[in-house]
Amino acid sequence: MDFDVLWLSRADIDSLGITMREIMDVVEEGFAAMGRGEVEMPAKIGIHTRRDCFNHSMPCYVGGTLDMAGVKVVSGYPPNQKKGLPYITGIWTLIDPETGLVRAVMDAAWITAWRTGAASGVYARHFGDPETRCVSIIGLGVQGRMNLRAMIEVFPKIDAVRMFDPVSGQAERFVADMRALLPQADFCNCGSPKEAVAGADVVITCSPIVEKPKRFVEAGWLKDDVLAIAVDYDSAFDAATMSGASCFTTDSAGQYLWTQEHGVYFLNGYPNKPGLHSDMGEICAGTKTGLRRGRRAAVLMGIALDDVMTGHLIYEKALEHKVGAWVQL
Repeated sequence: MDFDVLWLSRADIDSLGITMREIMDVVEEGFAAMGRGEVEMPAKIGIHTRRDCFNHSMPCYVGGTLDMAGVKVVSGYPPNQKKGLPYITGIWTLIDPETGLVRAVMDAAWITAWRTGAASGVYARHFGDPETRCVSIIGLGVQGRMNLRAMIEVFPKIDAVRMFDPVSGQAERFVADMRALLPQADFCNCGSPKEAVAGADVVITCSPIVEKPKRFVEAGWLKDDVLAIAVDYDSAFDAATMSGASCFTTDSAGQYLWTQEHGVYFLNGYPNKPGLHSDMGEICAGTKTGLRRGRRAAVLMGIALDDVMTGHLIYEKALEHKVGAWVQL
């Protein structure tokens, strides 16, 4: 028996005009559900067809009053950038939790980009200094842009953006894309990571995730009161940045610790279980409280929960605006 499935391309999703604030709000709602024990989310599993490349499967069910489910199949290939191809590609499927039928299939790269920035924004809501003025972005690709978008939502007083990317032309493209969102801010293209993080209230690293990281951002370069956010696993910040922080947080403690135990990430000095202050489920459910002073550090891995919350929002908007193509499966 055939049934209809809604197909949503990247262009379809773009046409819906979904804002970063909307995604941050649903991601925070998902974190709170996780903190209440309403989420079933195994750690990412994957295959690795080339060095530093991954193909992950990421399922998640959100229970309680939300009752939504989905699975993302996503690939990350850093060498694609030199080929003029996207680093992140994939699809996300919305699953009917009552029947198991697929209700929608959509571009996963859009979801991944926006929900990752949104997760950083939710973290900053709970740990950031409201007086933040200077943000440093290391890695000026898609995630650099999305993370700056999220910081703009949280910190209305931003007037300086310090940037670093080793790829020629990245800074100019970044400024061209982001200037309209911060027309009065000073965008400074720095010659080194050390220069880029100097004096920044928030430092966000968005470099490619690799198996053998060089960890080129040192704790000693950061100011005492700083928000240090890694969206690139352990590829950029040195171990002292995380292990010596006033508090260390991750999006999912279970997934972080599982990855540390079974994978190649978060080793060689990154915090283990005793070093965890909290995860975002605990923070958003209100069982723990974020700090606002000192070095607050986070590894935000990007979890399937964020995909479900964002994908379901897209699906609802698409139905409302009659966007997408219905196909039979």
